[in-house]
Amino acid sequence: MDLHYILLNAHKGFAYLELALVAAFLVLLLVTMFGYSGNISKALRKVTLFTMIFFHVQFLVGIIMLLGTSSFLDTIKQIGMGGLMKNPSLRFTFIEHPFSMLIAAILMTIVNKKLKTADKLTIRLMSLGLVAIALFVFAFPWARVFG
Repeated sequence: MDLHYILLNAHKGFAYLELALVAAFLVLLLVTMFGYSGNISKALRKVTLFTMIFFHVQFLVGIIMLLGTSSFLDTIKQIGMGGLMKNPSLRFTFIEHPFSMLIAAILMTIVNKKLKTADKLTIRLMSLGLVAIALFVFAFPWARVFG
């Protein structure tokens, strides 16, 4: 079996799990936000931790796929960076998706760190979590995973 094929299937399989974790994180974040006390629950802390871990795993597998295969470098050699940026499909695959997921993983790491020490949910913390989710939703390849 080809290593790229194995990594691609792992990346796609973890995407389903990541979607479930992001949905659980969003639900628990909204429940905490609109709850009476605003106290951060153990469930929110655990779901945030696992969401962050899977963000990092997904990012590492994706970077190995991106840099480990010659398709990225071959594409740049063939059409140049200008041609890459003019093609929406290639731009999403090689530029927008990796960088948006990197920023989302960084934001989720910050949210996880802040949730460990905080007792109550703040607007700033909630906003960081929502921005991380928004970046994830923007950069998620919906057509490739469900198409």
